[in-house]
Amino acid sequence: MLKERVNRCVLLRVCVLLSVLCVCAHIYVEFSGYGLKNWKRVHPVTPKSNKQDPKHQRVSKTSDRLTLRDDSKTTCCPPVQQQRKSLRWKIELEPWASESHSLEEEAFRFIKYITTPQVFCENPGVPVIQREVEEVERSWVLCLDNRFSLAKCIIAKHCRVYSLGLGGEDKWLERVLAKAGCEVHSFDPSIKEAHLQDSHMWLHRLSVDWRDPNPAIRAQRQHGSTKKLATILNDFGHRQVITSGVDVLKVDMESAEWKILENLILEGVLSSVGLLLLEIHVHWPGFEVGGDEPSVVRYWFSLLRELERAHFCLYHSYSNPAKPRLFLHKNLHNASSSYVLGWVNTHYSPQ
Repeated sequence: MLKERVNRCVLLRVCVLLSVLCVCAHIYVEFSGYGLKNWKRVHPVTPKSNKQDPKHQRVSKTSDRLTLRDDSKTTCCPPVQQQRKSLRWKIELEPWASESHSLEEEAFRFIKYITTPQVFCENPGVPVIQREVEEVERSWVLCLDNRFSLAKCIIAKHCRVYSLGLGGEDKWLERVLAKAGCEVHSFDPSIKEAHLQDSHMWLHRLSVDWRDPNPAIRAQRQHGSTKKLATILNDFGHRQVITSGVDVLKVDMESAEWKILENLILEGVLSSVGLLLLEIHVHWPGFEVGGDEPSVVRYWFSLLRELERAHFCLYHSYSNPAKPRLFLHKNLHNASSSYVLGWVNTHYSPQ
């Protein structure tokens, strides 16, 4: 009898041990699967991107408003864009113009810089529209040298123009370029429709800003919207130079140009631009530009030096004699309150 009880106890212990082993094995399997699933969630496999090559309508009309020398049969085909660098958080400020950090020294350096062309344009194209017997003011000047891309792009009728404004600007330059065969996109927050098309010129109810709107904040104005230029280029499929790019970028933003230019530099957008026509305003610091007056001018100068590092060369500088002679609310070195600058990207050229 005693022997039988011992056998039962042993058998019971064996059953309990086997049950514990089964439970442990089940728990191990469950937790192993859970961990594998969670690892896949934290580290998803990146799918291969599907790059599309959007086809854009090109116009076939020519224009006698622009003087071009078609001495090259090369079609407009900008080079392959190099791999983009990681986004930057801030620009590098240039050294002070002098140890005293004086406004006069900073202003003198800045004014000399924006009024001294870095490259000579042999064929400056000035679109002309006759108004009775007078010509429209020639402030926005194109560089149509065949060593740069724009002339060849216009001849091949394969050019794209972006015009940034706040509404109310005279679009004579944009109309002339559209007649010459360019695909023109004008951004005007004052129009009523979201998108309008007039022949080969597109009007978009968008205001270009140096930041995208916060999606958590409800828009105060339902009439228009604001976006960064990088976002618009991506939305339209115009960011990649190999397939499109922007041959002419005209910026007339009434003192918002400094922060917009900073954003274009930091996000590497300028590599997709062939020619930059930029109106700058110097009678006050500009929207959201802080610091004392010498620091403001040093910031302006540093932004333009960043253009030079991005392979842009100044070929045109114009100041309207009718504008007030004000530089940060002062009369310094007889500077005008605004200038129109023309910059050409020497690394944006047909192959």
